[in-house]
Amino acid sequence: MKILKDILYKVAIESVIGSTEIGIHKIEFDSRKVELNDIFVAIRGSLSNGHDYIEKAIQLGAKAIICDTLPQNIEKEVTYIQVKDTNTALAFIASNYFEDPSSKLKLVGVTGTNGKTTIASLLFQLFQKAGFKVGLLSTVKIMVDNTEYPATHTTPDSITINHYLNEMIEAGVTHCFMEVSSHGIHQKRTEALHFVGGIFTNLSHDHLDYHPTFAEYRDVKKSFFDSLPKTAFALSNIDDKNGAVMLQNTVARKFTYALKSYADFKATILESQLSGLLLKVNDNEVWVKLIGTFNAYNVLAIYGTAVELGLDSLEALRLLSDLESVSGRFQYIVTDSKITAIVDYAHTPDALENVLKTVDDIRTKNEQLITVVGCGGNRDKTKRPIMAKIATDLSDKAILTSDNPRNEDPEVILDEMEQGVEAHNYKKILRITDRKQAIKTACQLAQPNDIILIAGKGHETYQEINGVRHHFDDMETVKEILEQLRK
Repeated sequence: MKILKDILYKVAIESVIGSTEIGIHKIEFDSRKVELNDIFVAIRGSLSNGHDYIEKAIQLGAKAIICDTLPQNIEKEVTYIQVKDTNTALAFIASNYFEDPSSKLKLVGVTGTNGKTTIASLLFQLFQKAGFKVGLLSTVKIMVDNTEYPATHTTPDSITINHYLNEMIEAGVTHCFMEVSSHGIHQKRTEALHFVGGIFTNLSHDHLDYHPTFAEYRDVKKSFFDSLPKTAFALSNIDDKNGAVMLQNTVARKFTYALKSYADFKATILESQLSGLLLKVNDNEVWVKLIGTFNAYNVLAIYGTAVELGLDSLEALRLLSDLESVSGRFQYIVTDSKITAIVDYAHTPDALENVLKTVDDIRTKNEQLITVVGCGGNRDKTKRPIMAKIATDLSDKAILTSDNPRNEDPEVILDEMEQGVEAHNYKKILRITDRKQAIKTACQLAQPNDIILIAGKGHETYQEINGVRHHFDDMETVKEILEQLRK
């Protein structure tokens, strides 16, 4: 039990009704999970308003309510705390409840459109190899040293973040690497966290279903760097046109990385193959098992972070050369007949273009490139025609298919994608709604030495149709189909 007044530290309170000396069992913002003596935080979400469920939460046993608007009916035995913003209040209450765990380790946030998962996951790998106990909060999974937990969001809610950070402290973790999404920043999930560093990867077309404009999307990302303290570092990709913007107002120590521009951490690609990259990083050469120009940027971000966190620069490069690619990020297999199948999470126009250009750089042009691609339902619709245009421009054949249609009609999604296909590319496309059948068709079309790219879902092991998740793993599916065709 925690005393209510103790977990209200730094919360901007506008009014209080009732006692703050009461004991609190736990914090909830989902009224369905409230139990006796809990505190219920009424969050205004995109689908529902927690203020509508205050009465239900009290019926289930809530003894304290955090709200931005007081309800009409005030219960005598309940304490009401009125605040300006309940999302921000939740962040501070969660941090206080778990005794400010982020201040007890070195927490680094990674933000940007693409590369967050790769950078955070490989930093986790690198620091483990360096002998540290490490934590990870990512799209793919949550790691507390060697214990793995499932991830549900790129940036979890404030309670979940602080819960796992507290688990990390109890496990002796010293460093944690965390993906920071624009949703997470905008919804104040990262408020009250103590970051020792922030990394900016890049900014491209995404999440315009949530953010009304690209400028707001950019500015939300920028606010993360604006909030870093003087003691932290801010490491930005200066080759991206928004890289300098991220550093404009931060008081943190500023560092840059680049392939094309002058930067603190600079690399030149000496060799690019399907097996990896030979890079010259500052003044030293290093071979890494990562593929493509986009991964050269990721390597620089990882290297720069490792150095800023105190690792010897040569030791950091040695550890980089030993890192393994992240699940669902340019993950590939090669069959006996030399058909290469690549699975990648590329679900934005920029990411898809990067992957396709990477494939183009390492192919001989004597083989055909077949791309299987879809777009998610209930997400940014404006990128659908752009994704299809990129796929058809940069592939010999493109199969348009379902991704996670969620609650949308997959045929409508494909219609909207198809609008981006230029007339001279129509002969390149097939439209197969069933994702498994689309992958099977790509495998059947492939001849020896051909390359199949399956884009969009990467590490995901499900397909969401009409709100229901069905097991579906792109890599598992393509392996199974190629094995069947071999027999």
